[in-house]
Amino acid sequence: MCICLLQSREIAICIDPISIEEFSHFRRLIYDYAGIALTPEKKIMVASRLAKRLLHYGLQTYGQYYQLLNTGQYPYEFQLMVNILTTNETYFFREPKHFDFLQERIIKPWHGDNFRLWSAASSTGEESYSIGMLLAENLGMKKWEVFGSDVNTEVLETAQKGVYLMDRLDNMSQHYLDKYCLKGVRSQEGYFRVDENIRKHISFKQINLKAPLPKSLGQFDVIFLRNVLIYFDTETKQDIVQRVISTLKPGGYFFISHSETLHSIKTELSMVIPSIYQKLCK
Repeated sequence: MCICLLQSREIAICIDPISIEEFSHFRRLIYDYAGIALTPEKKIMVASRLAKRLLHYGLQTYGQYYQLLNTGQYPYEFQLMVNILTTNETYFFREPKHFDFLQERIIKPWHGDNFRLWSAASSTGEESYSIGMLLAENLGMKKWEVFGSDVNTEVLETAQKGVYLMDRLDNMSQHYLDKYCLKGVRSQEGYFRVDENIRKHISFKQINLKAPLPKSLGQFDVIFLRNVLIYFDTETKQDIVQRVISTLKPGGYFFISHSETLHSIKTELSMVIPSIYQKLCK
């Protein structure tokens, strides 16, 4: 049974259901590019998310859309497909125990020249700004910077603006909200923007963790790579973790989500507590 979508008042496009073969093509495409392993259960999700792109081009089958992507003539469309299939949910101060550890065990005793932290799967930026508020609160006049990256360009646009709905603040204290956020009024009511004094220390850029990292990235004191490893198979996870921690200073800390593990992954990391690791000093 085909899916019929209205393209205009006069034309209805009927899209054939995605076949197992067509789904396997998209699985391979996103895996080869970003290392993300889509399970068979994601077949309906993929079809649903891509249906509007087929409608946009007046295509009837997912195979036709796959062929369009592979012509190489639509680089913007390829990135749009990546964005559609890599949108992830996040929120401020997610997994609060990580922020407690960051504040008490790393930031407060820190005595360096410039604290650098990489949010390596930053999505729409809530993690980066949460860290920024913590650093501003605890480092005072000391230099610090947060770098956020993601393979999805759409979420990075949101991150760069730093504007969010007020209903995304469940884990943010009233103190941080009052001190580091500007509440919207009139047409912007219901939204807030992260204060410029935080945003000036935070930058965002597209980075594909499956590809070689830019040489300009430099070294970091702390790296957050949370809620992304679950999308990779063991081989890709090994490759990405090794690549990412090559930018971590000896003695630096590496955070993953509580729902993730580095089991079977060979690294220069030593577990401090579950989900938090430290890079061994040579």
